[in-house]
Amino acid sequence: MSVTDDLRRIARELLESGRVTRVIGYEEGRRGQVRPLVARTVEEAGRLLFDERCAHNLALYLLDFKPQGEEEPPAVPVLLKPCDARALNVLVLENQVRREKVYVLGVACPGIPGKPACASCTERIPPTFDLLLGKPEPPPAPAGPDDLSRLLALSPEERRRFWAEQFRRCIRCYACRQVCPMCYCEVCIAEKLDPPWESIAIAPSENEFYHVLRAYHLIGRCIECGECERVCPMGIPVFLYQRYLAEEVRQTFGFRAGMDAETPAPFMTFRKEELEDLP
Repeated sequence: MSVTDDLRRIARELLESGRVTRVIGYEEGRRGQVRPLVARTVEEAGRLLFDERCAHNLALYLLDFKPQGEEEPPAVPVLLKPCDARALNVLVLENQVRREKVYVLGVACPGIPGKPACASCTERIPPTFDLLLGKPEPPPAPAGPDDLSRLLALSPEERRRFWAEQFRRCIRCYACRQVCPMCYCEVCIAEKLDPPWESIAIAPSENEFYHVLRAYHLIGRCIECGECERVCPMGIPVFLYQRYLAEEVRQTFGFRAGMDAETPAPFMTFRKEELEDLP
């Protein structure tokens, strides 16, 4: 049976059991694309699917079911790829989601064709799951230097000019923020009324400040799903910026966000001996 067949069967069984009232996954959309689906009935479960077009990070939708005061959150089955499951681990660590309330239908991910984040990804199995669908395939060998290698080959001044040109095209639609599971603040600092250090004007300097500010908020938290870049209507390589910082964190602290739900990010903890280890 295919992953889609298994997924539909399991979703039907879960809904019929009465233990859950919804299953989060993907369905066929328009123009050959897929879109997220919250299946609430057995009939809707028959529309669930998984293939190499399923790029959305579904961990984002778990934020709709996070605990509200004393209210008990519902149990939610959700289909998660490796990067999506890393997002879940970070959300659990940051007390946004209760792990026992999420039934993870992990899926062995073949990678999304044409998605830069997948070109550099070597993970095929989610770091956390309750049930694994599909069989992992080994990642393809790199065809040559990737975008990050080419960026690092530039001089600091060349990099500065590169990013200045990229951010100049930003229209401040905030799609990169809205699609990111790690951006869950109820009021984003980028849209507060006249903060003294930033405005919401679409201007090169303000655009740069927004992207730098967002990048710093994600240091040690970015799970490298690349959704920010996929949804950018201007084609700005937003993920490349985040990936550079994620690689710096990995090399400096030996840490990658979301590989488990217990280890805090380096910038969320402190050890005195770190001061002696840093270059």
